[in-house]
Amino acid sequence: MTDQETTRRDERAPERNKLRLPNWRREALRTTFWVVPTILIVVAVALFVVTFEIDLAAFHHDLTLPWWVRTGGSDAGRQVLIAIAAAIITTVGVVFSITILALTLASQQFGPRMMRNFIRDLGNQMTLGVFVATFVYAVLGLGSISTLPGGDFVPHLTITTAEALLLVDLAVLVYFIHHIAKSIQLPEVIAGIARDLDRSIDIEFPRRQSFDNGASTSSSAVPADLALALSERGADVMANKSGYLQAVGYEQLIDIAETLDAVIRLTHRPGHFVVAGRPLATVWPAGAAGQVDAALDKAHVTGPHRTLTQDPVFAIDQLVEIAIRALSPAVNDTFTALTCIDWLSAGLSEVSTRVLEEGVYRGRSGKIRLIEFDPSYARMVNRSFDKVRQAGRGMPAVVIRLLDSLEHIVESTTSPRQRAVLLRQAEMILRGAAEDVPEELDLSDIRARFDRVVATASTLDRVGAPMEG
Repeated sequence: MTDQETTRRDERAPERNKLRLPNWRREALRTTFWVVPTILIVVAVALFVVTFEIDLAAFHHDLTLPWWVRTGGSDAGRQVLIAIAAAIITTVGVVFSITILALTLASQQFGPRMMRNFIRDLGNQMTLGVFVATFVYAVLGLGSISTLPGGDFVPHLTITTAEALLLVDLAVLVYFIHHIAKSIQLPEVIAGIARDLDRSIDIEFPRRQSFDNGASTSSSAVPADLALALSERGADVMANKSGYLQAVGYEQLIDIAETLDAVIRLTHRPGHFVVAGRPLATVWPAGAAGQVDAALDKAHVTGPHRTLTQDPVFAIDQLVEIAIRALSPAVNDTFTALTCIDWLSAGLSEVSTRVLEEGVYRGRSGKIRLIEFDPSYARMVNRSFDKVRQAGRGMPAVVIRLLDSLEHIVESTTSPRQRAVLLRQAEMILRGAAEDVPEELDLSDIRARFDRVVATASTLDRVGAPMEG
């Protein structure tokens, strides 16, 4: 494969992910504390079966164990395995209880989603799994010590393996303490959310807009006759249950629309709250609505909470939540809010380089088959700045950082329409500062930052930034 073919393949990867229904079941399983421990318990049982068989073979003199394998009587073996099992299960209870307490306190500052991130963390799941697996292994080994016709059976290799697992547990315990101490630090929490935002942007708003499966997307407007047909002769498909829309299978919807020679227009995006009995999509011709209704059940995933799957705004909301909590009188942590603003500006700068217009997807026949809900650049900007601007209205440090961030985002914009959205935010920030900041020198600094935002936008308007694709 040539380098050029490899590059084309890598560029198309996020676009294919955009169409396909994400593996939401994998995401649901990842946000549990039983999957990884269960897998490791199965591994521990399998390991015990192997070592037990080897011990049986050694007991019947079918083979000889190495010199470093533990020797001793049955009583000594029982005492060792009892000590290991008791130490491990006590450690699990104490460490995780203290950890939950620390995370509960941290979530009061960071927001309730902190607990969900803790459960979702693979390192935490592996730690619990290793501890529980060692406990199960030790208990199985304890039960295998017995009296046989040839004398007392002592599983020497099993006991030695349990001791080795105990050393592994000690290393995992040290890692876990370090990992937790690091993960509850606010800069780490914020940076982790920002990484999730970047990944979600790459999937949801790919740089290229062509697909390998025969379907394609265009950012052009929906033809007027098609829009009229959907509005006047289309049939609404209602939601079957209430909840947050977590994921949409665009590829499945395109296929069903192609089969039925129909057009589907979605009325919600992932992250929206869907109410049962309210329109979920519009279908034209109306006769295809019944079959599309069944397809929507499989192509839409609804749940009790939002996820980062196909929903970059959720990551933005998480950063905003931390920022406004930090700005509240109870916390009064300005520097945390400034950190959130910095990461929000980085995410919006990346969004400004992508196409956010209404997605118009075509099937293999070349006809329009699916129209998704407009993601709206203005909505993302307003969700990022409105609440922070309102919470930090009378704080010059926050106001200045907001204007500096807007200037950085303006430099990444690709159209006058994007810059108009950002200038609107800058004007609101300036008006709020003029009303609530009493110090004239602070106001002078704020006005200077505002003038820089306006000047940057004016310069790009004169030069003529590339039009959105």
